[in-house]
Amino acid sequence: MSDISAFPITGKWPAQHPERIQLYSLPTPNGVKVSIMLEEAGLAYEPHLVGFETNDQMSPEFLSLNPNNKIPAILDPDGPGGKPLPLFESGAILIYLAEKSGKFLSQDPAERYQTIQWLMFQMGGIGPMFGQLGFFHRFAGKEYEDKRPRDRYVAESRRLLGVLDQRLAGREWVMGEYSIADIAIFPWVRNLVGFYEAGDLVGFQDFKNVKRVLDVFVARPAVVKGLAIPARG
Repeated sequence: MSDISAFPITGKWPAQHPERIQLYSLPTPNGVKVSIMLEEAGLAYEPHLVGFETNDQMSPEFLSLNPNNKIPAILDPDGPGGKPLPLFESGAILIYLAEKSGKFLSQDPAERYQTIQWLMFQMGGIGPMFGQLGFFHRFAGKEYEDKRPRDRYVAESRRLLGVLDQRLAGREWVMGEYSIADIAIFPWVRNLVGFYEAGDLVGFQDFKNVKRVLDVFVARPAVVKGLAIPARG
């Protein structure tokens, strides 16, 4: 394990436990993917809240870790070869933590790549589409008189839910067993019907398998804890 004090981000968010994985995040769908994974895997970590209301994500210290100014990001003092590893992009972090812990990503090559396939389904489809729907339904977009943008994302979100629902037919989880694919996907599904209040809009009741698995997911103890990390001040 190496000293992480040379990383500028530790100047703004001092590490009380520098031997632990440092998590810089917010409890958003992308952020909680990583806190849930850390809880599920039992890895020691220290969370730091990145406040958007104070533009923390645009600070030089945060940009030194993630030039794309998005949460989450991590700094692992005990990375490959015992050297510190800074990492951003939630999907990349999930793969890294799965490999580090040996959990939630199969060692079988075919199943491994199929799991990553469904992780990319979330990264490239569910996340961006649900996020745009949230903008046009709950936030500034709701003021637009032209509802065609909103309806476009409603239709695409329904399509994606249909793909997921079909995949879950006869399966307990996306890959049969719990994996990083579920940890990536279901915080976004929860946000769609909860925070975005778009359940009725997308006809969520039509997707029985998605609803079934979401209910099981949010009841997991590690998920319950991870959804509230980092705690808002």
